[in-house]
Amino acid sequence: MKVLMVLTSHDKLGDTGHKTGFWLEELAAPYYVFKDNNVEVVLASPLGGQPPLDPKSDEVDFQTESTKRFKLDSDAQQQLATTIVLSTVNVADYDAVFYPGGHGPLWDLAEDSTSIALIENTLKHDKVLGLVCHAPGALKHAKNTDGTSIVKGKKVTGFTNGEEDAVQLTDIVPFLVEDMLIANGADYAKAADWHPFTQVDGKLVTGQNPASSELVAQQMLALLG
Repeated sequence: MKVLMVLTSHDKLGDTGHKTGFWLEELAAPYYVFKDNNVEVVLASPLGGQPPLDPKSDEVDFQTESTKRFKLDSDAQQQLATTIVLSTVNVADYDAVFYPGGHGPLWDLAEDSTSIALIENTLKHDKVLGLVCHAPGALKHAKNTDGTSIVKGKKVTGFTNGEEDAVQLTDIVPFLVEDMLIANGADYAKAADWHPFTQVDGKLVTGQNPASSELVAQQMLALLG
Protein backbone atom coordinates (compact mmCIF):
# COMPACT_ATOMS: atom_id res chain seq x y z
CA MET A 1 0.00 0.00 0.00
CA LYS A 2 1.19 3.48 -0.85
CA VAL A 3 -0.22 6.84 0.29
CA LEU A 4 0.62 10.27 -1.09
CA MET A 5 0.49 13.10 1.46
CA VAL A 6 0.08 16.54 -0.14
CA LEU A 7 1.43 19.53 1.78
CA THR A 8 1.07 23.25 1.15
CA SER A 9 3.95 25.38 -0.14
CA HIS A 10 2.29 28.65 0.97
CA ASP A 11 3.78 30.47 3.97
CA LYS A 12 2.11 33.91 4.11
CA LEU A 13 -0.92 34.50 6.34
CA GLY A 14 -2.63 36.99 4.05
CA ASP A 15 -1.33 40.53 4.56
CA THR A 16 -0.74 40.11 8.31
CA GLY A 17 3.04 39.75 8.03
CA HIS A 18 2.71 36.46 9.93
CA LYS A 19 3.70 33.04 8.64
CA THR A 20 1.49 30.05 7.96
CA GLY A 21 1.96 26.64 6.31
CA PHE A 22 0.97 23.10 7.20
CA TRP A 23 -0.17 22.09 10.70
CA LEU A 24 2.39 19.74 12.25
CA GLU A 25 0.01 17.41 14.11
CA GLU A 26 -2.12 16.93 10.98
CA LEU A 27 0.93 15.59 9.19
CA ALA A 28 2.55 13.68 12.06
CA ALA A 29 -0.43 11.73 13.43
CA PRO A 30 -1.64 10.36 10.07
CA TYR A 31 1.97 9.74 8.98
CA TYR A 32 2.39 7.23 11.79
CA VAL A 33 -1.07 5.70 11.40
CA PHE A 34 0.06 4.81 7.87
CA LYS A 35 3.70 3.92 8.62
CA ASP A 36 2.84 1.77 11.64
CA ASN A 37 0.48 -0.23 9.42
CA ASN A 38 3.17 -0.89 6.80
CA VAL A 39 1.83 1.68 4.36
CA GLU A 40 4.50 3.44 2.30
CA VAL A 41 4.22 7.24 2.60
CA VAL A 42 5.38 9.75 -0.02
CA LEU A 43 5.29 13.50 0.68
CA ALA A 44 4.61 16.03 -2.07
CA SER A 45 4.03 19.79 -2.33
CA PRO A 46 3.44 22.24 -5.19
CA LEU A 47 7.00 23.60 -5.07
CA GLY A 48 8.74 20.47 -3.77
CA GLY A 49 11.48 20.53 -1.14
CA GLN A 50 10.88 21.71 2.42
CA PRO A 51 7.28 22.88 2.88
CA PRO A 52 6.59 25.69 5.37
CA LEU A 53 5.53 24.66 8.85
CA ASP A 54 2.91 26.85 10.53
CA PRO A 55 4.96 28.19 13.47
CA LYS A 56 1.88 28.18 15.69
CA SER A 57 1.59 24.40 15.30
CA ASP A 58 5.13 24.09 16.66
CA GLU A 59 4.23 25.78 19.96
CA VAL A 60 4.34 23.77 23.20
CA ASP A 61 0.53 23.70 23.60
CA PHE A 62 0.10 21.87 20.29
CA GLN A 63 2.69 19.11 20.79
CA THR A 64 1.46 15.51 20.88
CA GLU A 65 3.18 12.13 21.06
CA SER A 66 3.06 12.05 17.26
CA THR A 67 4.64 15.49 16.78
CA LYS A 68 7.42 14.66 19.25
CA ARG A 69 8.07 11.36 17.49
CA PHE A 70 8.09 13.06 14.07
CA LYS A 71 10.63 15.66 15.17
CA LEU A 72 13.02 12.95 16.42
CA ASP A 73 12.53 10.74 13.35
CA SER A 74 15.47 11.38 11.01
CA ASP A 75 13.79 9.50 8.13
CA ALA A 76 10.62 11.58 8.48
CA GLN A 77 12.60 14.82 8.65
CA GLN A 78 14.54 13.83 5.53
CA GLN A 79 11.30 13.09 3.69
CA LEU A 80 9.86 16.44 4.78
CA ALA A 81 12.94 18.31 3.57
CA THR A 82 12.72 16.67 0.14
CA THR A 83 9.02 16.54 -0.78
CA ILE A 84 8.50 15.71 -4.43
CA VAL A 85 7.05 18.31 -6.80
CA LEU A 86 3.29 17.75 -7.05
CA SER A 87 3.23 18.08 -10.85
CA THR A 88 5.46 14.98 -11.14
CA VAL A 89 2.93 12.76 -9.35
CA ASN A 90 1.05 10.01 -11.17
CA VAL A 91 -2.08 9.09 -9.19
CA ALA A 92 -1.88 5.54 -10.61
CA ASP A 93 1.16 4.96 -8.38
CA TYR A 94 -0.85 5.42 -5.17
CA ASP A 95 -3.69 3.68 -3.34
CA ALA A 96 -4.74 6.81 -1.45
CA VAL A 97 -4.11 10.55 -1.19
CA PHE A 98 -4.18 12.52 2.05
CA TYR A 99 -4.14 16.30 2.57
CA PRO A 100 -3.07 17.68 5.98
CA GLY A 101 -4.39 21.12 6.83
CA GLY A 102 -2.98 24.31 8.22
CA HIS A 103 -4.09 27.61 6.69
CA GLY A 104 -1.63 27.38 3.78
CA PRO A 105 -3.82 25.14 1.57
CA LEU A 106 -6.53 27.83 1.39
CA TRP A 107 -4.16 29.95 -0.68
CA ASP A 108 -2.28 27.46 -2.85
CA LEU A 109 -3.83 23.98 -2.95
CA ALA A 110 -7.38 25.33 -3.33
CA GLU A 111 -6.33 27.14 -6.52
CA ASP A 112 -3.56 24.85 -7.81
CA SER A 113 -4.58 23.20 -11.10
CA THR A 114 -2.33 20.18 -10.46
CA SER A 115 -3.87 19.62 -7.03
CA ILE A 116 -7.39 20.05 -8.40
CA ALA A 117 -6.70 17.48 -11.14
CA LEU A 118 -5.17 15.10 -8.57
CA ILE A 119 -8.29 15.30 -6.40
CA GLU A 120 -10.56 14.72 -9.38
CA ASN A 121 -8.51 11.77 -10.65
CA THR A 122 -8.19 10.18 -7.20
CA LEU A 123 -11.96 9.92 -6.84
CA LYS A 124 -12.53 9.16 -10.54
CA HIS A 125 -10.23 6.14 -10.24
CA ASP A 126 -12.02 5.03 -7.06
CA LYS A 127 -9.04 5.61 -4.79
CA VAL A 128 -9.28 6.81 -1.19
CA LEU A 129 -9.04 10.57 -0.60
CA GLY A 130 -8.68 12.07 2.88
CA LEU A 131 -8.51 15.72 3.93
CA VAL A 132 -8.49 17.27 7.39
CA CYS A 133 -9.21 20.67 8.97
CA HIS A 134 -8.47 23.41 6.39
CA ALA A 135 -7.44 20.90 3.72
CA PRO A 136 -11.06 20.28 2.58
CA GLY A 137 -10.66 23.83 1.20
CA ALA A 138 -8.63 22.13 -1.57
CA LEU A 139 -11.95 20.66 -2.82
CA LYS A 140 -13.18 24.16 -3.75
CA HIS A 141 -12.76 23.94 -7.55
CA ALA A 142 -12.67 20.16 -8.03
CA LYS A 143 -15.39 18.90 -10.35
CA ASN A 144 -17.08 15.67 -11.32
CA THR A 145 -16.98 14.62 -14.98
CA ASP A 146 -20.41 16.26 -15.44
CA GLY A 147 -19.04 19.62 -14.28
CA THR A 148 -20.73 19.66 -10.87
CA SER A 149 -18.75 20.27 -7.68
CA ILE A 150 -17.04 17.13 -6.39
CA VAL A 151 -18.65 17.72 -2.97
CA LYS A 152 -22.20 18.21 -4.25
CA GLY A 153 -24.51 15.93 -2.26
CA LYS A 154 -21.55 14.40 -0.42
CA LYS A 155 -21.26 14.08 3.35
CA VAL A 156 -18.27 16.22 4.29
CA THR A 157 -16.85 18.25 7.15
CA GLY A 158 -14.00 20.70 7.60
CA PHE A 159 -12.81 23.56 9.80
CA THR A 160 -15.90 25.32 11.14
CA ASN A 161 -16.75 29.02 11.01
CA GLY A 162 -16.75 28.95 14.83
CA GLU A 163 -13.24 27.50 14.94
CA GLU A 164 -11.99 30.08 12.43
CA ASP A 165 -13.56 32.80 14.53
CA ALA A 166 -11.89 31.40 17.66
CA VAL A 167 -8.43 31.71 16.07
CA GLN A 168 -9.39 35.24 14.90
CA LEU A 169 -8.67 34.64 11.23
CA THR A 170 -12.18 34.95 9.78
CA ASP A 171 -11.29 38.23 8.05
CA ILE A 172 -7.81 37.07 6.97
CA VAL A 173 -8.46 33.79 5.14
CA PRO A 174 -9.44 33.91 1.44
CA PHE A 175 -12.60 31.93 2.21
CA LEU A 176 -14.25 30.00 5.05
CA VAL A 177 -14.12 26.23 4.59
CA GLU A 178 -17.58 25.63 6.06
CA ASP A 179 -19.22 28.30 3.88
CA MET A 180 -17.47 27.12 0.72
CA LEU A 181 -18.48 23.47 1.19
CA ILE A 182 -22.12 24.45 1.81
CA ALA A 183 -22.10 26.82 -1.19
CA ASN A 184 -20.81 23.97 -3.37
CA GLY A 185 -23.77 21.80 -2.39
CA ALA A 186 -22.10 19.55 0.17
CA ASP A 187 -24.05 17.82 2.92
CA TYR A 188 -21.89 19.55 5.53
CA ALA A 189 -21.95 18.44 9.16
CA LYS A 190 -19.87 19.30 12.23
CA ALA A 191 -19.43 18.51 15.90
CA ALA A 192 -18.78 21.02 18.68
CA ASP A 193 -15.73 23.17 17.98
CA TRP A 194 -12.39 21.37 18.53
CA HIS A 195 -14.01 17.95 19.03
CA PRO A 196 -12.87 15.05 16.82
CA PHE A 197 -15.34 14.58 13.97
CA THR A 198 -15.15 12.95 10.55
CA GLN A 199 -17.42 12.22 7.61
CA VAL A 200 -17.03 9.27 5.26
CA ASP A 201 -18.82 9.25 1.90
CA GLY A 202 -17.71 6.44 -0.37
CA LYS A 203 -13.93 6.84 -0.72
CA LEU A 204 -13.95 10.47 0.48
CA VAL A 205 -12.95 11.00 4.14
CA THR A 206 -12.93 14.44 5.74
CA GLY A 207 -12.05 15.62 9.26
CA GLN A 208 -13.15 18.79 11.05
CA ASN A 209 -10.01 19.95 12.89
CA PRO A 210 -6.54 18.90 14.13
CA ALA A 211 -8.12 16.57 16.71
CA SER A 212 -9.67 14.62 13.81
CA SER A 213 -6.48 13.92 11.84
CA GLU A 214 -5.65 10.51 13.30
CA LEU A 215 -9.26 9.38 12.91
CA VAL A 216 -9.27 10.36 9.23
CA ALA A 217 -6.15 8.27 8.63
CA GLN A 218 -7.66 5.30 10.49
CA GLN A 219 -10.85 5.50 8.42
CA MET A 220 -8.75 5.71 5.25
CA LEU A 221 -6.93 2.54 6.34
CA ALA A 222 -10.25 0.80 6.89
CA LEU A 223 -11.32 1.72 3.34
CA LEU A 224 -7.99 0.48 2.00
CA GLY A 225 -8.70 -2.85 3.70
